[in-house]
Amino acid sequence: MKTHRQIAFWALVIAAAVVAPACTTQNVSNSNSAPTAAVASPSPTAPATAQASAAVTLPVLNALFGDEAFKTELKSKLDLSDDQIERLQKSASDELARLRQTNAEEQTGNAAEARERAAETIRDTVGEQKAQALMNLANERWVRGTEESEPGAKAGELSLLPGPNAVPSDSRIVVNIPAFRMDLFRDGSMVKSYKIGIGYPEFPLPTGLRKAQQIIFNPTWTPPDEPWVASMKNITAGEKIEAGSSLNPLGPIKIPIGLPSLIHGGKPPAKIGNFASHGCVGLTNAQVKDFAKLLAQTAGSDISDKTIEAYLRDKTKTKAVKLPKVVPVELRYETIVVEDGKLHIYKDVYDQDTNTEEKLRAVLEANGLKLEELSEEERAQVLDALNAMSAHPRKQTTARTGNIKGSSNSNQTAKSVDKKKALMEKRPVKNQREVVIEIAGLNGKGYPGPVDLDTGTGKPKPESRSTKSPKNVSN
Repeated sequence: MKTHRQIAFWALVIAAAVVAPACTTQNVSNSNSAPTAAVASPSPTAPATAQASAAVTLPVLNALFGDEAFKTELKSKLDLSDDQIERLQKSASDELARLRQTNAEEQTGNAAEARERAAETIRDTVGEQKAQALMNLANERWVRGTEESEPGAKAGELSLLPGPNAVPSDSRIVVNIPAFRMDLFRDGSMVKSYKIGIGYPEFPLPTGLRKAQQIIFNPTWTPPDEPWVASMKNITAGEKIEAGSSLNPLGPIKIPIGLPSLIHGGKPPAKIGNFASHGCVGLTNAQVKDFAKLLAQTAGSDISDKTIEAYLRDKTKTKAVKLPKVVPVELRYETIVVEDGKLHIYKDVYDQDTNTEEKLRAVLEANGLKLEELSEEERAQVLDALNAMSAHPRKQTTARTGNIKGSSNSNQTAKSVDKKKALMEKRPVKNQREVVIEIAGLNGKGYPGPVDLDTGTGKPKPESRSTKSPKNVSN
């Protein structure tokens, strides 16, 4: 079957007078050309799991092809021919041009379908025997990223925190993708939280451990030599786009976190809390300035607002500030989170099949609670929320009150019409991205709630709402 919607993560698209949300990566020299001898950073993450190919869409694969070391691995480890590699790249370029012409790249799409299209293209090109090995290798490299110009911490110095909803006791950045949220911790205390824009389903943010080692002010952008660039107005491949230009979507500041991902500004407020990028953490310009200052302070460098404004005043000068200390960046995909005594269930935005009873049990048990210990009403709300926040919810016509493995109430139903009605009213509604459920046994437990949450709008954070009434669920 012919593949669709293949786009390079390196691709940044500008639509008629409006800069489209996009990400690209650059070295400190601000060249966007791929390094000819890129060295993969030591992987601080666990080995690839059974979901090894979960992140491999064609855009992910195309981004990895920008690294010559990846091609070398494909040849040495999988014995792929130059012709096979060229065919995979050409498919991506051709589809990229088609998508640019139809302005389809920013559709939210379906992540599972995107992964299957990538799998079909890979199987058609390299054969069944090598296809899974290629996807496993691609996913492993996508998880760990590739090293930036500064080597930073050595292998073993940084590690992922164990268990679900783990709370840092050190200084690190925690990004929970389905929550559209980024938290900055300093010495075990949460300093500030940010609502963020995340990668589109075909351009997913990676999961795993990355490193923030430098802050780059006034980043430039160099469009890659791709067919889609030739069709863009006022854009020429290889021609540097200056910082501050309306054609440069990176904003005033970027923080590389391992190729091909960044934390960067340039996003309008409407994109915060939404799909917004091609594999990066997106912030507004005001957010990224604030974050850069706090990140520098966390790493032991005092960069004031006045200093930041001085760096940004002359947009023709790119300033790279090396952080005195590497700050780990933990990229999580957690759709079930105990937070500040409540259970939060987020939409499975990348279709990873994470809203399951098994994962729910693991999260609850990490907080000293078994699923069977929930009240009948709590279980009913949780089950409905898990279903509603899954990528493909099942249609429900009656209130659910049990059917939990090992529960003595598994075959019970609501004892009255009034109770059924009440439970039905608490169900999530269409297009929600989060359900918050109050559970008595979780009081005082879990990951901390947001601190001074910056929503990107310049307005105070609205009060959190739980599932106690039909209008009480965050979107």
